[in-house]
Formats: sequence, structure tokens, C-alpha cells
Amino acid sequence: MASSCRRPEHTAPPEVVSLTAFSRMIEIQTQMSERAVELLSLPEGQACFLLDVGCGSGLSGDYLTEEGHYWVGVDISSAMLDVALDREVEGDLLLGDMGQGMPFRPGTFDGCISISALQWLCNADKRSHSPPKRLYTFFSTLYSSLARGSRAVFQLYPENSEQLELITSQAMRAGFSGGMVVDYPNSTKAKKDGLKTLISSSLSLRRCRFNNMKGKSVKKGRDWIMEKKDRRRRQGKNVRPDTKYTGRQRRPHF
Repeated sequence: MASSCRRPEHTAPPEVVSLTAFSRMIEIQTQMSERAVELLSLPEGQACFLLDVGCGSGLSGDYLTEEGHYWVGVDISSAMLDVALDREVEGDLLLGDMGQGMPFRPGTFDGCISISALQWLCNADKRSHSPPKRLYTFFSTLYSSLARGSRAVFQLYPENSEQLELITSQAMRAGFSGGMVVDYPNSTKAKKDGLKTLISSSLSLRRCRFNNMKGKSVKKGRDWIMEKKDRRRRQGKNVRPDTKYTGRQRRPHF
């Protein structure tokens, strides 16, 4: 019975963790992704180019796509990325160990999210692993790959205060600033589901590189709505039938 309560990062390295996805996990993952994007403070109605670290099977990426953003996902597990490919996610996928750094050009991304992945770097799964060095390598290369003034939001489950201090100290050493946000601090269960660390590289946010595509908001056109509905149908979700009113702009009510 005790083994069922063990933290996943203690049971095995991330690349061999079970691929089983329960409906509750999917629901929580979507909620966390929504909260992470909210904390990114992206310009409303504008498509951005985002990085999803520890993307797994692409559940967070699905939400980024739903919001009209473009994204690249990185994960250490080839099996999880295979699941993402089978699910036909729309982001680009890259196999890589976050502890070895992010292999992207400086200023590539308008923001970064990471859901339930960062705490893995606090464990030494191999003799050659040094958690402080791996954390610094990750944060320093991520910092470089972010556009000036953009943000990175990490949802994580730190095992204790020492682990959280290790993470934040290496992030600050790499150039990040920011702090921790705890949703529902008085609820034990909600606190576990909602602990997030917000680390921002600057107080001023730059405009996203995909803003005002074709001269109008990305998320308001009929083409965008039809594409979204087609995507949801391919994912096996229930979608309302198309009508002549689909995507038609409504008149304001006074």
C-alpha cells in the first residue's frame, strides 16, 4: 500500500514512467496548462510561439493549440512523444533531456510553460547527474532561448522547501527573477494540484511575433473557428454541427 503513495520521480526515471492516462489526470493537466498560460500574461487574441518543456503526450500542447498559439514540445521520453505523434498534435516535437539544456537559438520563444516536469531535475537518476548543475544548465539555456521580456511558468510539486530553494536559486543564478504562486493555499488537495512557480525574465512583456496575422485577430475569424472545430473532431470530441451562423460575428447588444 505504501508504494502507491510514492512520488512518480522516485519510482523510476521520467523516460520509463507509465503512459497510462486517466480522465482525471487529463482534466488536471488541462487546468494547469490554462493557469500557466494565464500567468504568462500574453497579449490577448494574438498567436505566440511557445515552448512546452516536458510536453509528454501533448496534453498541454492541445490547450496551446486551442488558444491559437504555435508551440514546440520537448520531452525525454520517446514513448511519450510517440503517443503525441499518434494523437496528431499540431506542435513540433523534440526528444531531449532538459537537464542537458535547450538547443534553441537566442530569442526564439515568446514564452515557456512546463507542467509537472521541473522537479525531475532535482533527482540524480545517474551517477553523473548533479541536480544543481543540471538545473543551471536548463535555466541558463532556456533564458537565452526566450525573447526579451517574455516569461516562463513552471507548475511543479517540490518535495520540500530545500528542493524549492534549489530550483529557485539556480533559476536566479541563470538570470531569472520572479516568485512562487500557490493557488488555494488553505486546501491541501488544491495546493498539491495548484502549486506553480512563476519565473519571469523581465517586468515588461514584448509583443508576440505572430500578432495581427493577416491584419486581424487570430482568434476571431471564421477560418480559425472552422479549423478549431475540425481539430476537435479529429480528436474524437463532440462538436456542434456547422451552420450558416458558424463564425459569423454577432452584433453588439446595447
